[in-house]
Amino acid sequence: MQSKFIAAGLAGAMSLAMAGAALAQKKYDSGASDTEIKIGNTYAYSGPASAYGVIGKTEAAYFKMINDQGGINGRKINFVTYDDGYSPPKAVEQTRKLVESDEVLFIFNPLGTPPNTAIQKYMNAKKTPQLFVATGATKWNDPKHFPWTMGWQPNYQGEGVIYAHYILKNKPKAKIAILYQNDDYGKDYLKGFMDGLGGKIKPVMTLSYEVSDPTIDSQMTRLQASGADTFFNITTPKFAAMAIKKSAEMKWKPLHFLNNVSASIGTVLKPAGFENSQGIISTAYMKDPNDPQWKDDAGVKKWNAFVDKYLPGANKADGGIVTGYNAAQTMVQVLKQCGDNLTRENVMKQAASLNFDLPMLLPGIKITTSATDYFPIKQMQLQEFDGEKWVRFGPVIKGEVSID
Repeated sequence: MQSKFIAAGLAGAMSLAMAGAALAQKKYDSGASDTEIKIGNTYAYSGPASAYGVIGKTEAAYFKMINDQGGINGRKINFVTYDDGYSPPKAVEQTRKLVESDEVLFIFNPLGTPPNTAIQKYMNAKKTPQLFVATGATKWNDPKHFPWTMGWQPNYQGEGVIYAHYILKNKPKAKIAILYQNDDYGKDYLKGFMDGLGGKIKPVMTLSYEVSDPTIDSQMTRLQASGADTFFNITTPKFAAMAIKKSAEMKWKPLHFLNNVSASIGTVLKPAGFENSQGIISTAYMKDPNDPQWKDDAGVKKWNAFVDKYLPGANKADGGIVTGYNAAQTMVQVLKQCGDNLTRENVMKQAASLNFDLPMLLPGIKITTSATDYFPIKQMQLQEFDGEKWVRFGPVIKGEVSID
């Protein structure tokens, strides 16, 4: 009889120990539980950068698909996204609401260099991940000073260097005119471009515009009058389309470089006119699902099926849908790696431990991060618009960046 009690006691102790171990394996911070992962986000669903709003809408649709499939490790994603209108003060207000009132686990893919700059110190003081920000500013790769902030897309300075090196090699006597948005985003591209030129070519004219400006006609008129035969267009989609249209109206036909963030066929080139966009050079790191070369690609087929079901009627020529799809996939990978340890610290640890392929990235480009490398995507390929589609050329390139 006594041995039975001892055996029962041992069994009970073992089951308690196992239960305790199971409980110990599950770690949560605010926004995470056995059933939910609450993610915060702000996007420009209105205002001068509202063309990017489709990215946030795509992410919401992607997370809905994941939830329909059972979630991540049995947990559903609660994606809370607010409109910040591309306004830094509004971004601060909405981010504080997400962190302090909604109590999200982290902020994912908030849009824009100025808004993200405005919340960066707050997020790091709160030790809350500001993860995979939707901006390529070089400052997001600074784990030493801002360990809770991480980029996602290729950085602007590296892209600027790529264009500069192309010009030096193919048009060493170019007369360059530059138009840039007068904020951290525009200045970051400009710095990379100037670093890439290395003083070998001095632009004939460099002008800026404000995101609140109703038009850039006067800047374009002055740039044409400068006698430039090469144009670096550092603008967000609304102004990129304006610049392309105005250039055509003035019959100014420089060698035209357009930053990748405005290379969308659906939101920039089509509104500007395909006939006006012919010959523009940009960069790519993602597959264009409308390009016939990818019609049998497995990744593109899955993307099409996703859009048809979760974004019915969406404009498939809008590159923002591919961007949102890829960013959301990256986020899901991190959460899968987190397992049952859904603390903010572990989310950042897993985000800094990535090495995998995304089906909608170009061949030869993959997602890699480390504790000292906060840029998941580092490579791009040059492309030229042929009047109907982007045509890639040359090798996959990693832009060189000098971080001060």
